[in-house]
Amino acid sequence: MLRLESVSKRYGRGRWILKDVHAEISPGEVVAFAGGNGSGKSTLLRMLVGITGPTGGRITGRPREVGYVPDRFSPNGRLSAVAYLTHMGRIRGMPTRTASARAHQLLDRLSLAGGKEARLHTLSKGNAQKVELAQALLVEPRLLVLDEPWSGLDASAHGVLAEIIAEVARSGGSVVFTDHRESVTTAHAARTYAVRTGRVALATADTVVAHRDETEIVLVRPDGGQVPHEPDWGALGALPVTRRGAEIVVRVSRERGDALLLSVLRSGWSVAGVTRGVRDRRAGEAVQERGTR
Repeated sequence: MLRLESVSKRYGRGRWILKDVHAEISPGEVVAFAGGNGSGKSTLLRMLVGITGPTGGRITGRPREVGYVPDRFSPNGRLSAVAYLTHMGRIRGMPTRTASARAHQLLDRLSLAGGKEARLHTLSKGNAQKVELAQALLVEPRLLVLDEPWSGLDASAHGVLAEIIAEVARSGGSVVFTDHRESVTTAHAARTYAVRTGRVALATADTVVAHRDETEIVLVRPDGGQVPHEPDWGALGALPVTRRGAEIVVRVSRERGDALLLSVLRSGWSVAGVTRGVRDRRAGEAVQERGTR
């Protein structure tokens, strides 16, 4: 079991970024750390994977096989995506042929735009995120650590990422991820720790909102029209996005639904339907008002 015991972190004589953190992550468990920008989430993940050490306290139980996806991967090399992954696989001890085969398999699954020979420096944020996710999965991780993993990904990759998280957990690996959206952490994590001003506390039924008003928007490409560009769903406040046949299904908090609708309509998408619902997380019940456009 991975344990954080009285973990604290600061750089030099600066302010404490994290203070007296206690947390546990069991094998096969998916755990989320939720908090706003600057709360210390990314620093916590870097300590979990061993990139930086704690100033105080200790972290025990870290497995050998760790996969890590930082919040931002900005490649500036001229290697192709598949060449980069093959190289990273060799660094991790894989034979060249095995690393290359694994790289091709992962990039096919993640549907890298531009193809596997696309140069790293030409990739968009979302596609760079796919390459870094593939890098984390080259060797089957016993601990998979993801910092804001849904940010910038297209709709098809949202579903693949959810599948990957579930697969790692089913195989007995631990998964830790961060997100600032409560509905994302609730949908994918068995437990959520709230990170606020350097302090970390286990979220319980008393510390989360019991009722969440959400809107589900179903989008389709216009008949005979130009294929519209997919927006940055995370920037629009969308919750995990999924594909359902020819449709894209987006969930968003009700207060941000109008802004998202306006943006996608301007981008050329057609709206097939809108569902507004109130979810009770404790009871698992929903009351929905169905409308179509």
